[in-house]
Amino acid sequence: METVDIKQEIAVIESGIIHIEYATEICEMIEAAAKIRGTGIAKRNPLYIAQKLQEGKAIIAFAENKVIGFCYIETWEHELYVANSGLIVHPDYRYVGLAKQIKEKAFELSRKRFPEAKIFGLTTSLAVMKINSDLGYKPVTFSELTKDATFWKGCASCINYDILQRTNHNMCLCTGMLCDPKKPQQKI
Repeated sequence: METVDIKQEIAVIESGIIHIEYATEICEMIEAAAKIRGTGIAKRNPLYIAQKLQEGKAIIAFAENKVIGFCYIETWEHELYVANSGLIVHPDYRYVGLAKQIKEKAFELSRKRFPEAKIFGLTTSLAVMKINSDLGYKPVTFSELTKDATFWKGCASCINYDILQRTNHNMCLCTGMLCDPKKPQQKI
């Protein structure tokens, strides 16, 4: 793994139509990370990612013209819930705070576009759990998350999907985390 010069210019921005050309590259980054970790990352379709990029429902990070990070948002149950999903950071840019920057921007985008929605995510990553906790998410059982079958179908390409199916979507290796704007956030 290369050492990153953190002094180089890194841009973390909301996506737009000009970014759809990066959809396949983002999907490849997600798939590569899933293979390395061996757990907890569902594959994404480049057309789906292109749609999120075009709709401005994604955060994308660049170093010069190279994609180095990504996360997108998606609403469920008529905008009652919004998921922050697909967080990925290129291996050469990990451990420099980029994942936190991307998640913060995705959280801000979710709040701006869907201020009343409950924000949630699923993760097996301790680092992401820490970032989410800092943003006000709380660990919850899956029963507190969206019931939308289409959301849960998105987990089908994850190596652990059989666990989710066997438990009738009640549990998996992922931790469900939720931030409810109607509940006051208590910082410790």
